[in-house]
Amino acid sequence: MSFGNLERPRPARPMSEINMTPLIDVMLVLLVIFMLAAPLLVGALKVDLPRQSAAALPAKTAHVLVTVDAQGAASVDGQVLDDAALERLFARAAASDSATELRLAADSRLAHGRVVAIMALAHRHGLSRIGFVTSGAAASAAQAPGAMP
Repeated sequence: MSFGNLERPRPARPMSEINMTPLIDVMLVLLVIFMLAAPLLVGALKVDLPRQSAAALPAKTAHVLVTVDAQGAASVDGQVLDDAALERLFARAAASDSATELRLAADSRLAHGRVVAIMALAHRHGLSRIGFVTSGAAASAAQAPGAMP
């Protein structure tokens, strides 16, 4: 006659493997969040452009040097010009030589939109070569002969 089993059932063995599925799910969600957030963070960065330290380029090509102050007033050879006068100057420069370069010396506190507007005026009249004048050796090269009035 058997009255039952007096032995205890063995407990289940502990699991010796790590379940990777939840870890992978969390990592993919974090990756997507960072991919979506990264472009939004770039627009909020303030950029202070570095000063130029390279050697000056030779000023053999004809160029128009436009200086823009912090208030957005553009001047050529010390004479303040409005946008209509700049357009006439750009048209004359492009008509005389299609390889004429526009050199922009803009104040660092100037709004980006004003610089883009001047670049658009130049491009509209055929000046596709544009250079930016910085402080340092290149600033003196921008004043070299070959500038168009």
